[in-house]
Amino acid sequence: MGFARLDTDRLERTGDPEVVFGAGKSPEQTVALLRALREAHPDRLALATRVDADTRAAVREAFGGDADVDDDARCAAVGEWPAPWGHVIVVAAGTSDRPVAIEAAYTARAFGADVTTVVDVGVAGLHRLLDVRDDLDRADCLVVVAGMEGALPSVVGGLTGVPLVAVPTSVGYGTSFDGLAALLAMLNSCAPGVVVVNIDNGFGAGVHAARVARRATATVPGSAP
Repeated sequence: MGFARLDTDRLERTGDPEVVFGAGKSPEQTVALLRALREAHPDRLALATRVDADTRAAVREAFGGDADVDDDARCAAVGEWPAPWGHVIVVAAGTSDRPVAIEAAYTARAFGADVTTVVDVGVAGLHRLLDVRDDLDRADCLVVVAGMEGALPSVVGGLTGVPLVAVPTSVGYGTSFDGLAALLAMLNSCAPGVVVVNIDNGFGAGVHAARVARRATATVPGSAP
């Protein structure tokens, strides 16, 4: 395309088409990539993440009613959303973690999962987490998002055996080191089965969770293939 080599074969290799990472790209480039993805895979949703306000406006103008643009998630999608397979719950420790959690939720939906978001259930008020414990047990996969000391995934991992992907955020005071403290805490979790993505990587967590949920659903007799 002159400025990018779009991987239109990724859908065949992995089951999911390429996603446009909008950061550092101009609005015109992002729109062109989304249009090319739609042409290559007209039956699949085309997704762009980390799109700034100017790019979000350009996507709305270029695609009109075919576009779904989420200012909080900083994501834009063009086309028909997939029918959901499986259930993902995105859990955010605090309201400040919400932007990363919303990105994870938007991505998981785009990759074919039914998604519920639970916000502000951090360990500073453990009773709030216990109130939703039964809901967490019913999910096919959990995404647990936390900054500060990053303790929430360990606590959730000790309460349920649901597959769990942890997302450290860059939220916190000085010694959180822009999410490094949370990242190290999650990597050193004493709860078994906790996997960790990079700091603020809601997209990566959403993809992982959706794929787990889809596979979990596919193993149930009579479920979607």
